[in-house]
Amino acid sequence: MRNIKFANNEYYHVYNRGVDKRRIFGDKNDLWRFIKGILVFNRSKPVGSIRDELRHDKICRDSVPANFNSVDFKKLIDSSGDLVEFVCLCLNPNHYHFLVKQTSDGGVSKFIHKLASGYTSYFNEKKDRSGALFQGKFKAKLIETNEQLLYTSGYINLNYEIHEIEGDDMDLVFSSWNEYAGKNNVMNICKGKSVVLEQFKGFDAYKDFVREVVIKAKKFKEDLKKEHLE
Repeated sequence: MRNIKFANNEYYHVYNRGVDKRRIFGDKNDLWRFIKGILVFNRSKPVGSIRDELRHDKICRDSVPANFNSVDFKKLIDSSGDLVEFVCLCLNPNHYHFLVKQTSDGGVSKFIHKLASGYTSYFNEKKDRSGALFQGKFKAKLIETNEQLLYTSGYINLNYEIHEIEGDDMDLVFSSWNEYAGKNNVMNICKGKSVVLEQFKGFDAYKDFVREVVIKAKKFKEDLKKEHLE
């Protein structure tokens, strides 16, 4: 995050992982709680009132919902987005990736600080632990070109494939990929996804593009491994 001065209406790739590469999600309840935090903390409300919402709101119980098809959940999504606008996201067992546009002064930093602090408090209380959960300050890269914007969207949307997450670990993954595919019409967290999708002739064309991104990213990972072994 060094030397980045966040500016309104600019796009950023924001990411971080668990300290010592540890898992930040131990079960589905943790994943769901983080998703709730994304929605609730992406507002300019004081932190105290946000904590009260997470503790008492009937749609903010620390349990995985049977589905997201509720008026209350839609209201939560509709009221989110004061600080940043999401283009895409991927939550993996031990790290996360966001592509966001800052929509208010200091929005990126305020949002990530509240999200990380709130989730760490929840996680530490649940696990009876103390200390940092995330590896230092979050990392962020300014998106400088449209080509970079499109590539980053693909890299994030199918990030779990790039890291070859599978089996039971897939229960601890949440991606905006289904939202892009139109398979999740209620969970519309990524209000800014049109900046990507409108550049392709339908989702199938975007899917082909993203598959190429995944192939390139996997090859890059393999080349790095070979360099470190030699």
